[in-house]
Order: sequence, then structure tokens, then C-alpha cells
Amino acid sequence: MSETVRLEALRKTYGTGDNAVVALRGVTLDFPPGSFTAVMGPSGSGKSTLLQCAAGLDRPSGGRVVVAGTDLAGLDETALTLLRRDRIGFVFQSFNLLPSLTAAQNVALPLRLAGVRPDRAVVAAALEQVGLAGRARHRPGELSGGQQQRVAIARALVTRPAVLFADEPTGALDTVTSRDLLRTLRGLVDAGGLATIVMVTHDPVVAAYAHRVVFLADGRVAGALADPTADAVAGRMVALAVAA
Repeated sequence: MSETVRLEALRKTYGTGDNAVVALRGVTLDFPPGSFTAVMGPSGSGKSTLLQCAAGLDRPSGGRVVVAGTDLAGLDETALTLLRRDRIGFVFQSFNLLPSLTAAQNVALPLRLAGVRPDRAVVAAALEQVGLAGRARHRPGELSGGQQQRVAIARALVTRPAVLFADEPTGALDTVTSRDLLRTLRGLVDAGGLATIVMVTHDPVVAAYAHRVVFLADGRVAGALADPTADAVAGRMVALAVAA
């Protein structure tokens, strides 16, 4: 397989007739194994819709989404739920941890929901990957915001997904904690601990931690930037805003 995620001529329209809103207009993109891609664009450019369709959280109006070799269009809701559970990881701005559970118990939750007896070694390894080996018994209220987001990442990693989709994962964190978390994410991909990351962000500094930045405008791909710097990303965003 040459890519973990492939989008082919992806279209998404909300509503019908005069009330129709076109969010994606024929987007074709590849996200290969071992890559960390940031998706950016002005408000209303379609980046969140792209993430939701690519992750199987929303059905596109046209085109194809292929994740880990599976065409999502051929799946019913049950099969799609199983694919998301087994092959896709999610991290959002909100940590979504259960406050009554320890870090280890939160990480093990996807396995329990799948009817799998959690292997303590697997859970411990996921926490170690994100630098929380010594925090397994702590509950969310005993952890900082950055540590809670690391638990959320470990929870996403415990099923060994093919791809991790991240939607503004540092949005609730301070600057120093955000940079530390992003270094961890980049390190996971570079070291082979995670196959692929696709991250939506509005922050050029956050995007600069990725291998590549893809820009969207008006539901279309408006360019890409390899080995990005924060200044180069900010310059592209300004150009897109001026063009709009």
C-alpha cells in the first residue's frame, strides 16, 4: 500500500437547492505511511469537513476515501464503526477523559469497549510512548492539561491505528505545553511508533512541526509546502486571505 489515506475527487455538499453549501470541491490527496501532514486554510475552507470525511465521521457527497486499503464507501455503518475503532485514532481539542478513571484505565478504554481484555504491558507502552510512564495511576484531575492530552494520545495509540486524525490538538494548551506535545507527535511518526498523522490547525507555528502542510481554500487544494517553517506557512495563509 503506497498510502495510509487516499482521497479521490472528494466532494461534500450540505443542504439542497438554494440552501446548498459546498464544503469540498473535488479534493484529491494522499497521506503516505510515516508522514505528518497539517491541513490549513481560512475559515470555511473545508478543512474540518475534510478531516471528518477522511476519518469516516461524515459521508462525502462524492468521490472516494480509502483508509488502510479499505474503501469507506463500501462499508455499512457497523463496518465503518469497526474500522474507526480498529484502524483510526482520534485526538481533539477537548481531552474527553473520564474523570473517575486513572490514566491507565482511560487508555485501556477502547480495548474494553472492543471486548478485548487490556494487556497491561500494551497500556504501559502507550503511556511510555507519550512520556507518562510514571502517571499511570493518576486521575485526570491530578494531571496538567498537557498531560491529559498525552493520555488522550496514548488512548488513541493503544489500538495501534493506521492513522491518527487530530483536530486542533493543542488548542486548549499553553504555548510551552503545545510545543512539547507537538515534538512528541512528530517523534512518534519519525520513530515509527505511529504510521500517519493528519492534523487540522489554524496556527502556523503548530503546522511547522509537520512534514508537510496542505492548504485549502473554498473547498479546493490551494497548494502544499514541504518541510515548512512557521514564517513560510504564515506567508501562504496571508496570500490565501488576500486572494479570498
